[in-house]
Amino acid sequence: MKIYKPEWQCTFSVFEGVEEASSWKERIAWRLRQLADKLDGSGRTIKIDCSVTPHVSRQDIDTCLGKGFEVTQGLLTQLAQQAACEDVMRDAKAELYKEDYPS
Repeated sequence: MKIYKPEWQCTFSVFEGVEEASSWKERIAWRLRQLADKLDGSGRTIKIDCSVTPHVSRQDIDTCLGKGFEVTQGLLTQLAQQAACEDVMRDAKAELYKEDYPS
């Protein structure tokens, strides 16, 4: 009886800037990205390298990335809400946040 063993591999890397060992082409690409960020005035440029074996369609990868960014937005929204609540509490009940406040 033959035993089947599925094999797969996925590497996922996110870069926010040029690495020291980058080629001259990569360095130029990052300079262009930095220029675009300056022209836009907002946002953040990242480079995503994704390699999946066996092959997964570009559309499926894009769908997964989109869902991942939706989760990221939800998490950042929660952090912003928590920070806003803490700011209100620090203003309304400053004595709770003083380090030398007697217990």
